[in-house]
Amino acid sequence: MRDLLKRLDIESTNPGGFCGAWLGSGERLDSVSPIDGKTVASVTQVTVEEYQRIVARTQEAFLAWRSVPAPVRGETVRRLGNALRERKDDLGALVTWEMGKIRAEGQGEVQEMIDICDFAVGLSRQLYGLTIASERPGHRMFEQWHPLGVVGIISAFNFPVAVWSWNAALAAVCGDACLWKPSSQTPLCAIACTKIAERVCRTCGVDPAIFSLVIGRGGTVGEQLIRDRRIPLVSATGSCAVGRHVGAVVGERLGRTILELGGNNAIIVTPEADLNLAVRAILFGAVGTAGQRCTSTRRIIVQDSVRDELVNRLTAAYKQVAIGNPLEPGTLMGPLIDTAAVETMMAALDTLKREGGEVLCGGQRLEGSKHAGGCYVTPCIASARNEFRIVQEETFAPILYIIGYKTLDEAIALHNAVPQGLSSAIFTRNLLEAERFLSACGSDCGIANVNIGTSGAEIGGAFGGEKETGGGRESGSDSWKAYMRRQTNTINYSTELPLAQGIRFGD
Repeated sequence: MRDLLKRLDIESTNPGGFCGAWLGSGERLDSVSPIDGKTVASVTQVTVEEYQRIVARTQEAFLAWRSVPAPVRGETVRRLGNALRERKDDLGALVTWEMGKIRAEGQGEVQEMIDICDFAVGLSRQLYGLTIASERPGHRMFEQWHPLGVVGIISAFNFPVAVWSWNAALAAVCGDACLWKPSSQTPLCAIACTKIAERVCRTCGVDPAIFSLVIGRGGTVGEQLIRDRRIPLVSATGSCAVGRHVGAVVGERLGRTILELGGNNAIIVTPEADLNLAVRAILFGAVGTAGQRCTSTRRIIVQDSVRDELVNRLTAAYKQVAIGNPLEPGTLMGPLIDTAAVETMMAALDTLKREGGEVLCGGQRLEGSKHAGGCYVTPCIASARNEFRIVQEETFAPILYIIGYKTLDEAIALHNAVPQGLSSAIFTRNLLEAERFLSACGSDCGIANVNIGTSGAEIGGAFGGEKETGGGRESGSDSWKAYMRRQTNTINYSTELPLAQGIRFGD
């Protein structure tokens, strides 16, 4: 561990603010690993006064960065991607230590950062506007996109580095500066990434304050950020409750938001499904990251004729899941993030039983020498009804609800009958069922898949959801437009002054 931290330039105690210089004189924050309950390192959080200094400095960096040609901005992001490649193993290991993901998932998260940098480099030469036919003779009309300003990024513990990169890489090539407020549960990952970005910027002769950082309490520094009129866009990842607050506060000042909130993701399994394929997808979707992904599979809506067979196969698969230290080879599920998450899972199962549900397997705390100090549980399969209150909520834990159906129309209705709308899937070899699910009358989610699970989105597609998931989109496609301001321009190259809509004035 000491060698890992040294390679990532992490000290035993680290300042939690950056804007070209490192600062932080506030309360001490310990980063405690969910693997063994021990402190990895500590952070001195920023004060409100230091936050103000950081924002002012970030705004100053933006004013210079916006004038740099977009392809040149892309070169900085290209070098950032290469620097992340060089530190992939170390950063992935830090994600595992601080968040609890197994090694493969920690490495995969860093690969997402690399991929989005590559995507953004290409995008830096494709920030296209449009030429529009004017109704007035002798006029040319077009639109163009300009840098927006300072982008506030609020990330959650479950993806401690990737979410920053989804926003920061795109925002940087768009000419924006970024101010990152990471989760207080994973501050070291943020410091490590910021130090890598700092070195890249200095090598490129770029003001490193375009990648600024504030680590502090949500009730102080977080509130300052979302209320700050110098920050025209806030991209926030978190629970629906957090999103409602962020959306309301930023909306009150007429700022913009990208909200990536909770999911209650379901997979419909029809009699036409390849059950071997479905079981593998469900297992990863429900158990991967210990059920702590916004795209984790929460509900299985299965046709009654194949329900028993599917449950039997899933139960057998769950019993083979190796649970333990995520640093060890062969581990498939690590710990929950903290003891509060374990308590939340146990409370959810108690509620399920009171509402009439039944635990079919799993759902226990794991203790003993092998799991000492950590936050380990067994993944749970439960029989439930879609209308149960606990099923309508997102419990950030490996709980999988089994819900039966008779007709495909009923299955789609059950699928859509939750407040959230992030990711969804159907397993079927029937073309009509697949197309029905993807139609306007099918899934109401931002992501809808056929014969793959709900988890594991690629950076090339815009990521986000509908309803209480927030409606925001990050990463690929044309999501870059959220980080820029659109401007419509008209040039009159005639000697006349015709008005639009054929209006004649003063003749």
